[in-house]
Amino acid sequence: MSLTLTRRYWIYYNYNVKHSEVKQKMLERLQTIEDRYHTLNEKLSDPEVINNPNKLREYSKEQADLQEVVQVYRQYKTVTEELKDAKSMLEDDLDEEMEEMVKMELAELTEKETELEEQLKILLLPKDPNDDKNVIMEIRGAAGGDEAALFAGDLYRMYSRYAESQGWKTEVIEAHSTGVGGYKEIIFMIHGKGAYSKLKYENGAHRVQRVPETESGGRIHTSTATVAVLPEAEDVEVDIHDKDIRVDTFASSGPGGQSVNTTMSAVRLTHIPTGIVVSCQDEKSQIKNKEKAMKVLRARVYDKFQQEAQAEYDETRKSAVGTGDRSERIRTYNFPQSRVTDHRIGLTLQKLEQILEGKLDEIIEALLVEDQTKRLEEIGS
Repeated sequence: MSLTLTRRYWIYYNYNVKHSEVKQKMLERLQTIEDRYHTLNEKLSDPEVINNPNKLREYSKEQADLQEVVQVYRQYKTVTEELKDAKSMLEDDLDEEMEEMVKMELAELTEKETELEEQLKILLLPKDPNDDKNVIMEIRGAAGGDEAALFAGDLYRMYSRYAESQGWKTEVIEAHSTGVGGYKEIIFMIHGKGAYSKLKYENGAHRVQRVPETESGGRIHTSTATVAVLPEAEDVEVDIHDKDIRVDTFASSGPGGQSVNTTMSAVRLTHIPTGIVVSCQDEKSQIKNKEKAMKVLRARVYDKFQQEAQAEYDETRKSAVGTGDRSERIRTYNFPQSRVTDHRIGLTLQKLEQILEGKLDEIIEALLVEDQTKRLEEIGS
């Protein structure tokens, strides 16, 4: 055997051995998950658990989290059994027509087995604990003056439309509008299961290239707006003590400092340990403004701790789509060419109008696939 053939043989052999070991470990893990799912079913029928709201909630959530994995695993086991039976039939003395039918079935089952195996790999990836949470989004006009503020307004409208298409609810917490119709800053919450899992990739600097309405010469201007996406933090996740918060109240105002409320309903919260400041004047009630401000403050403090923890990880283990760096220019919206480009994955779509109307599924799905692919590569390396 030549050296080249020998090398090819060992590469092929080592690949198959490694693949076989990984697959075996995956199947063992899946069986453990199915066993746990079965145990949870029994626990949820236990009168002691039924009469204990905390335990019932805990086990119900755990079971719900495992359900999709178990369903796909059971499909996979059925297909592998059918595949085994089909292969066994080929060993029998079949007539030509029957043999052809079995071979066709074998091909279909093999394809289905591969699809389910890939699906299981993705389902077994470590889940971001924040994925099912509501999100707080903060959009700010950056470089470009009034044009940046107008673009911030476009982005807010885009995310609002996307949230609506997902059946989610949008709630404005704080908005600083400009006289031209845009926003210097707008902070809003999106309520909906899985909101963070889809919107977390929107963190970063968004760039727009277009001719402003005020530009008589028809020159294309480039402006930017920044987007921050924070998972809503629960009380149990962030321990914020009253003594660590300074509360200031003031009269709310409109664009250009115009007074819109003579009562001291606006609230500013300062988290003394971190220096994080949040203000809210959207509501006429001081109590409601404080409640909204606390949601944002809790989310920002939680996010700060997360960012610090993430910074400790090895750079090679970070997601390639860059969900954490908000100074990163992630996307360009080019109006003259009706083009949107996501620079992280090199995706360009000639669908500017549709995207600004909230049709973000194609971009978000591509980012999700890229993230999953990179994480699968890390596991296999």
